[in-house]
Amino acid sequence: MIIVLKQQAKKDDITRITEEVKKLGLKTSVVTGSEQTIIGLIGDTTIIDPKKFEVDEAVDHVMRVSEPYKLANREFHPLDTIVDVNGVKIGGGNICYIAGPCSVENKDQILEVARAVKKSGANILRGGAFKPRTSPYAFQGMGEDALNLLLEAKKETGLPICTELMDAEYIPLFNEKVDLVQIGARNMQNYSLLKKVGSEIKKPVLLKRGLSSTYEEWIMAAEYIMANGNPNVILCERGIRTFETYTRNTLDLQAIPVLKRLTHLPIIIDPSHAGGKWWLVESMSKASLVAGADGLMIEVHNDPEKALSDGPQSLRPDKYDILMQDLKKLESIIHHE
Repeated sequence: MIIVLKQQAKKDDITRITEEVKKLGLKTSVVTGSEQTIIGLIGDTTIIDPKKFEVDEAVDHVMRVSEPYKLANREFHPLDTIVDVNGVKIGGGNICYIAGPCSVENKDQILEVARAVKKSGANILRGGAFKPRTSPYAFQGMGEDALNLLLEAKKETGLPICTELMDAEYIPLFNEKVDLVQIGARNMQNYSLLKKVGSEIKKPVLLKRGLSSTYEEWIMAAEYIMANGNPNVILCERGIRTFETYTRNTLDLQAIPVLKRLTHLPIIIDPSHAGGKWWLVESMSKASLVAGADGLMIEVHNDPEKALSDGPQSLRPDKYDILMQDLKKLESIIHHE
C-alpha cells in the first residue's frame, strides 16, 4: 500500500502520517520528489482500511500495490535510484563501466589489466577472488590473497573494486576491502546469505540474475537485501539458460525496459557471461546501451588463451579500448536523443 500526499503537504504532515503507520505495526518508506511525496507501507497491509488515511487533509489518494515486492517497486519509489560506489554513480542517467579478469591470477596480471581498463575509461575494476566453479577440479580463485592484489591495483589506479561474495563468513573481510559486493547467479536465491548481506554488508551490492530465474524472482531476491537494511542494490543481467547451446547463455535484453518499468534500481549488463564468446561482447554491449542499461560489466584479460577461467569470453585490452571508444560515442548519441 502507498499513500500519495498532496503537493502542499508539509514535513509535519509526513511525520504525523508515518507515526500513525508505525502504530499499526508497519514500517514506512518515504520518497520525496519535486512534485509529490509518497509513503510506502511495508508489512501486512491487508488489515488496513485505506479510508483511515484518505480522510487526512494532506493525503491525495491511497493505493494498494499488487506485487509482492515493495521496497524495490517503482510505485513505492518513482524516481530512479542512484547508487554510489565509492564516488562512482550508477543509475539515473549515470553510465558505469566495470571491467577486469574473471579471476585474479597473479600480481602482474591484475595490475596490467587494471592499468589498461583505467586508461580506456572503465570506472570500476572487477576480479574474482573466490570463484564458484561447476567442476570441483577447476581453479577456485586465490581467496584473500586476490583481494590484497585488487587493493594494490586500486591504490595505483584509483579504481574501486568489485568481486563476488560466496560465503557469509567473509562479510567482515568484504566490508573492509571491497567497494561493490557481487552476489553471483548461483547465489541469487540463497536467502540466508541475502539476509546477511542486507543486514551486515555496508557497501553497495551487485545482484546477478539466476540462471533460470524470472523477473519477479530476481526482484524478490533484491527485496531480501533491501528489507534487511541495505537499499543500495544494482541488478545485473548475465544471460539465462535456454534450449540454445551455441552460446553459453541467452542474453535477455528485454530485462532492461521491463525492470526499469517494475523497479527503480539500476540495471547493468554482463555480455561476457551471456554469450561466452569474446566476439559477441561488442554487439551485445552496444545493444545494451541502446536498450537503456545503466552500465556494462565486461571481462578483460591480458592473455585470454592462458586464462585460468573464462578465457574464451574475455577481451584483450586493445579490443576493450576500441570497444570503449565506440561506446562513448554511442553514449553521447543516446544522451543527446
